[in-house]
Amino acid sequence: MDQLLSLVICTLLLLKAAEGVTVPMELGVPITYLQSAVANGAVCLDGSPPAYHFDKGFEGGIDNWILHFEGGAWCNNATNCLARADTNRGSSKKMETTLIFSGIFSNNKTFNPDFYNWNRIMVRYCDGSSFTGDVEAVDPATNLHYRGGRIFVAVIEDLLAKGMKNAKNAILSGCSAGGLTTILHCDRFKTLLPSATKVKCVSDAGYFINVKTISGSPYIEQFYNQVVQTHGSAKNLPSSCTSRLSPGLCFFPENVAADITTPIFFVNAAYDSWQIRNILVPDVADPNGTWTNCKRDIIKCSPNQLTTIQGFRTDFLKAISVINNCPSKGAFIDSCYSHCQTGGQETWMSNDSPLVANTTIAKAVGDWYFERRTFHQIDCPYPCNPTCHNS
Repeated sequence: MDQLLSLVICTLLLLKAAEGVTVPMELGVPITYLQSAVANGAVCLDGSPPAYHFDKGFEGGIDNWILHFEGGAWCNNATNCLARADTNRGSSKKMETTLIFSGIFSNNKTFNPDFYNWNRIMVRYCDGSSFTGDVEAVDPATNLHYRGGRIFVAVIEDLLAKGMKNAKNAILSGCSAGGLTTILHCDRFKTLLPSATKVKCVSDAGYFINVKTISGSPYIEQFYNQVVQTHGSAKNLPSSCTSRLSPGLCFFPENVAADITTPIFFVNAAYDSWQIRNILVPDVADPNGTWTNCKRDIIKCSPNQLTTIQGFRTDFLKAISVINNCPSKGAFIDSCYSHCQTGGQETWMSNDSPLVANTTIAKAVGDWYFERRTFHQIDCPYPCNPTCHNS
């Protein structure tokens, strides 16, 4: 299956090359199972060991590290978590043993000029709580382990022992639920690394906002409350938030971001396709499927649906405005209908990557990290940007 997956990816890359889009050919990065973490209970939902993929740095990047947390939504109760435990989002036994690295993970200087020779690690997501859970008891009926918070610490401790203790530069990053992990754990990550290390965070598509569905229900707020309760997440959420709000509300970046002291950069679509499909218009809010075509392809949205989606953008920009006056916080907010843009070469840096202020995501993040310039740009409303890759 791994060989077949690699063949499919290579074929797609060749097809893109045939279309005139320049893309690099990357080799697969093997999986590492963190067996030593099991003794401390830092395990996936099904009790299997956590895992990551590690492409080692070279030349001038051997003391620089990118630690990226994979995404994949959340599970909010025992039933959903039990189903998840039988997938690669809940068990390392189900994971692909090889991943293709590209985008911010590429080891090709042409396509990733600032970070190509860093140590690049993709941490697999198998807990369903954005690495916040920690429940001691294991239900004998389900054998579910809610231990995402322990996995977060175990992985970092393992990498410190493998050289990250000598890090000169380090980035905590993640996509989607992993992007939320980055936001919730950014300051904690800095405390776990040597004080001399230059630490910053990059959240990709992790800025989930608290909005009601088209039917007026607080669906995502209720869902996050259930996630936090099921996984025992409160102890691993930022105390700056839990000291004033209920833990479920502290899963929303708008209630956390302003208090993050470590420099952090937000890459996000103002029309985040996952949020529109699952927060604004979840299936439960659209029982007749009138939004199905629109959710699949924004071009197929009716004028009334586009008005609703423009309203989502307004809500998103209001939610992220809490970072506006902080010089250590950067932002690349495009007007694309997309979700996760740093891990794919086409959206990170290629001949036709999305641009904001005539700048690619790779250039914006690199300039911000190395302090060549600040970058806090918000795109004009859809459909103004012809460089977008709309999903």
